[in-house]
Amino acid sequence: MTTLDVFRAPESVAVVGATDHPAKWGHWLARGAVAGAHRRRVHLVNTRGGQVLGRPALPGLDALPEVPDLVAFAVPASALADGVSRAVALGVPGLLAITAGIEDEAAIGDVIAASGTRLLGPNCLGLYDASSELELAWGRFMPGSLAIVSQSGQLGLEMAGMAASAGIGVSRFVSVGSQLDVCAAELLADLAHHEATRIVAVYLESFGDGERLLDALDLLREAGKPVLLLTVGASRAAQQAARSHTGSMTSGIDVVDAACRAVGAVRVDTPAQLVDTAQLLSRCPPVRGRRVAIVADSGGQGAVAADTASRLGLTVAEFPPAVQERLADRLPPHAAVANPVDLAGAGEDDISTYASTPAALADSSVTDAVVLSGYFGSYGRDIPEHQAAESEVARAIGSLAAERALPVVVHSMAEHTETLRELHASGVPTFADVEAALRAVATAHRFTQAPRPRVGRAPAREHQVPPGGGYLAARRLLADAGVPFPPAVGIAPGAPDPGGAMRSLSAPVVLKADWLEHKTEHGGVETGLGDTAALGAAYDAMVARLGSHGYVVEEMDRRTDVVEVIVAARRDPSFGPVVVVGAGGVQAELTQDLALELAPCSHGTASEMIRRLRSWPLLAGWRGRRPVDVDALAAVVVAVSELIADRGDIGEIELNPVRVSPEGALAVDALVIATATPDNPSTP
Repeated sequence: MTTLDVFRAPESVAVVGATDHPAKWGHWLARGAVAGAHRRRVHLVNTRGGQVLGRPALPGLDALPEVPDLVAFAVPASALADGVSRAVALGVPGLLAITAGIEDEAAIGDVIAASGTRLLGPNCLGLYDASSELELAWGRFMPGSLAIVSQSGQLGLEMAGMAASAGIGVSRFVSVGSQLDVCAAELLADLAHHEATRIVAVYLESFGDGERLLDALDLLREAGKPVLLLTVGASRAAQQAARSHTGSMTSGIDVVDAACRAVGAVRVDTPAQLVDTAQLLSRCPPVRGRRVAIVADSGGQGAVAADTASRLGLTVAEFPPAVQERLADRLPPHAAVANPVDLAGAGEDDISTYASTPAALADSSVTDAVVLSGYFGSYGRDIPEHQAAESEVARAIGSLAAERALPVVVHSMAEHTETLRELHASGVPTFADVEAALRAVATAHRFTQAPRPRVGRAPAREHQVPPGGGYLAARRLLADAGVPFPPAVGIAPGAPDPGGAMRSLSAPVVLKADWLEHKTEHGGVETGLGDTAALGAAYDAMVARLGSHGYVVEEMDRRTDVVEVIVAARRDPSFGPVVVVGAGGVQAELTQDLALELAPCSHGTASEMIRRLRSWPLLAGWRGRRPVDVDALAAVVVAVSELIADRGDIGEIELNPVRVSPEGALAVDALVIATATPDNPSTP
């Protein structure tokens, strides 16, 4: 038995705090344990002894006839530490701690760390495994194929209940609680080999060792088990601590999305979206493209569905003439056949139309999914004599979806009817809301997209970024990594005459305050200086205003058709280095137009990031302007991503702006911030 097997298929279980009181945790745990007594030996512990659920209750763990594989604690917070210590001393392999409100969790963690015992929790809602009939949790579960791993027990229980309402059962449920010992990444990796699990739902508020979590999600993807991730407020600390523009503009959710793309997982926004998508994934063939055909028995419902599909990024393309003619031959003369299809009452005359129309579309290969919207599912409810015929059509729709490998989903005005149950049994997902149906299609399609290439974390630090290095030092570091800059000359603090800098540069030039992080905001940049006199006057004015520090004189970029872009990188506390590209310049924070991926990234990924930007049309050539050199910009993104991945001493990099023209890319400002260390805690 592996270390986690005790939480999946223990041969013996003890419940400490077992009670007959139905409102107490000890009752729910004891009742669940006893329900599985035909699969394992069950012991109930209550300090008062007596009987619980008609079975003898022993006064303590020491009184048990054996050392159980798993002990579940439902005891007051003040009693948990002693209970854990006693269990560890007995050599119990696994502990489940429901108890919340513990004053010193760390002390319990120290006891566990020094032993061979594993602890799930504390502050959790318990666990359930359908295959082994292990139920040590609050609530009831319907067996099925959806595994739920949740940092919030209550939210996990809500997802299980919503799934049951949709006809989807749970294969495994684990509330991880405080993750004092056993963590979500371990439990997720274990699910890769859990035969009953086909789909995995995860709710996490914090990610800990992100690399370990991604390894687990990789295992699930390789096992063919889609992962739906729900999270809120991820990595807020990284966002708040960042000093660069990109640090304040990118959020923890951006990083989570990039992590999901790296392993083929999909983040969802709500429990309902998670369950809706799980329903589609569990019942339908893969949604291999964005094309969707909408078939409705109302023009209004079809139009609403079409607008909703477009808003969700799905394509509602007009069918070719040959397909329209084929549909017109089957439908009334006033039916709409272009997409969306309006059956125009055809279903009332011949209910089989609800199956034959999707079949005609499947034969034509013009769609990646069919959404049937409207009254179907209500005929048998409203006209009982029609139930048999409607059920037969429901089975035909299921056969069509299976035989043609075409997802067919049904939005029905009815709920909980015999026809909807028939659709579920035939493998067809049903929804009470058309937006939920279409969102599930759009979300499921994301699982067909190839994961991003992923590499390990940066090696141990071999260099040290000097604090306060300034723009000139950042230029040298980034230029060595392959980032192009205009020629420049540094001016030492207190230099009486900056004119010598003009000898090796071509006018006009730019004067910059070397030490300032955001120069424009502090008046630390003067552009268009055409000769020595202009440079000297600007230098004297800047020194008088900002002080005698180091300055930089740099050739001014005079190329035409330039677009300013920001390229940056930072180090996320959980998922490590990430790289960002977006609309740049002084309005970068206003536009908030960014794309982010884990670092390092390939040239192909960098190019795709650039094309994701809302400002992509400016780069591609807007209103007659020449398109810029996107390959050169992608090369800068790759260079920055590789630098932060290779150098563990770098916490943040920001190039803003990178000026990209048809002739190439030039970075004209740069910021490099060292990784926070005990000796330098002020750096992010």
